[in-house]
Parts: sequence; structure tokens; C-alpha cells
Amino acid sequence: MTRRALPRAVLLLAAVATRILAQPVPTTIPIPDGDKGVGFDDLRYSPTLGRVLVPAANTGALVLVEPGDWRITHIGSLAEAKAYGGGHDDGITSADEGGGYVFLTDRTAQMLLVVDPKNGRVATSAPLAGGPDYVRYVEPTREVWVTEPDKDRIEIFRLEGNPPKPVHDDFLEVKGGPESLVVDGPRNRAYTNLWKGSTLAINVKNRGTVAKWDNGCDGSRGLAIDPERGFVFVGCAEGKGVTLDAKSGRVLGRVTAPNGVDIIDYSPSLSHLYLPGGKRGTMVIAEVSSTGGLSAIAEVPTAGGAHCVVADASRNVYVCDPKGGRLLVIRDE
Repeated sequence: MTRRALPRAVLLLAAVATRILAQPVPTTIPIPDGDKGVGFDDLRYSPTLGRVLVPAANTGALVLVEPGDWRITHIGSLAEAKAYGGGHDDGITSADEGGGYVFLTDRTAQMLLVVDPKNGRVATSAPLAGGPDYVRYVEPTREVWVTEPDKDRIEIFRLEGNPPKPVHDDFLEVKGGPESLVVDGPRNRAYTNLWKGSTLAINVKNRGTVAKWDNGCDGSRGLAIDPERGFVFVGCAEGKGVTLDAKSGRVLGRVTAPNGVDIIDYSPSLSHLYLPGGKRGTMVIAEVSSTGGLSAIAEVPTAGGAHCVVADASRNVYVCDPKGGRLLVIRDE
């Protein structure tokens, strides 16, 4: 594991901690070994760690970004490094945090890795029964769920011991999916999409489907939630964002977005939904009203192929730039 500061062209490092908090927000964050491109897919922010989790795909690494001082921790050699050939089919492509550990999927080796971010080591691991897409920690049941869309299912692992060892427990069949996965802990639910037109609500304790809702998407892609207000947000590949009521599934709001929407994210503190469109190379920022209505308040330039996004707790939004092998940082004022 190596800890690297961003280049001086991006950031001037302060000598004392009180000055670090005043560092200017960088416009880009280069990914180590990503100068020829990175096959980004999933980005996450961990409030527990206070860091952005960046699975660096074909580089075989996990990168942790610390907002504020803008240092990065590079945890390398987790997967076989490969040349970027477009897409996101290689290496470490999805991540989530739970109980202080980071759960990663290695798409090439079809492995679930449990990494201790304090020392950068793989604490435990388990083989996957199919090609992975998203990994999510399910806090109410202390499980890890991994979507395997090629098999139309979610693979469920229970965690045993300390450090947590993933043990295969079950398969949850999702015909016509699953695409994306978010966990609503207060409601003991998980949400996932079918590829066309539907969102499923799943009870994480008994693993039963609570509801199947029409989301109005020709191509259902990303998901985000506002658990406090009971909103489920869906990104539509054709260029649209939708708000669903978490109780009834009723459509509460719609907004037009750039073509090629895939991964989306939401800031609860700002009530803003982020919808990047990889085909147009821009991102719409939509305001979410108290009733779930959506209205576009900005469209900002990103990059061609920039299809993934995450927001931290400090008004910073990170958009992946696969061809540039970097993150674009947008300040949401």
C-alpha cells in the first residue's frame, strides 16, 4: 500500500492541519497507473471512513480519496492489472464499506475480497458463483449481496467472525435483472432494477419481493435513495431521472437528463440528484422537492464515457473519466 499526495499542479499541500481544511478543491484527481485509461464502474462514499471509494478496475487497485486534504491512499495488487480496452470488464469494479471493512468484487477472478483499509491488506475472501456487477453491504442482516446479472440473480453472503469472512448463503433470483442495487436500512429493504421498465423492492430479512414498480424507463439503470423522505431515484439510459415513492412505487417526479445515464447519486444534505450522461459528456444536477418532484438546476460538462458519479458529505461531486484515467471533481455550490 502506498499513500500518495496529488501533484502540485492540482494541490498545494499545507504544513499544518488547520491549513489543510482550507485546501482548494481540485478539478481532477488522477488515478495512479491510470494514465492509459481506467475501466470505472462503481463509485461510493463511506461516511464511516470519510473517504470516497474508487475501485480502479483494470489497474487492480482500490483508491481512497480523503476530501479536505485531498490525499489519496492507493491499495494496489488486489487483482491482475490489465491494459484498458474500454468498458469495465476487468479487475476491481465495485466496492462498499461495512463495519470498517471494504468489500470489493474482482470481476476478472470472480472473487469477493474483504480489505482492511487501515493496513491495505486482504483480510478474507470468497469465490463468486458468477460474474459480479455490484457489491453492497446489508447492515440490518450483516450480509453482503453481489449482483450477478449474467445469471439473473443476487448472490448472498453471511459474514462470520472478525475479520468478517464471507460465506455463501443463498441465491436470490431476479429474472430480467438485476441492474444496480441500493440498501434502505431503515425500511429493511433493498432495491434493484430489471433492465426494462421496473424496479423491485426486496425485504432483506426474508428475501422476498415486496413490490414490483413501473419506473417508466426504457432502460433501467442506476439507483439512489433518500431514506428519510422515502424516495427511490431511478436513472434511465435514454436520458431521464425518476422519483418513486418508497411506500407505493408511485412516480413522484421526472426530469430530462443527458443520453447515456447509468450510475446516479444523491446528496441528502443538498436534496440534489446527479445524473451523468456518458454519451453526451455532461451531467444534470436536479433539485428534489419535499414531495419528490425533480427540476434541473444545472447541466455541467464532464467527459465522453463519464457514466458514474458519487457525492461526498462536503458538497463535492466526483464523476469518472474512463479515457482520462481520472476523477472530475465538481463543487456543488
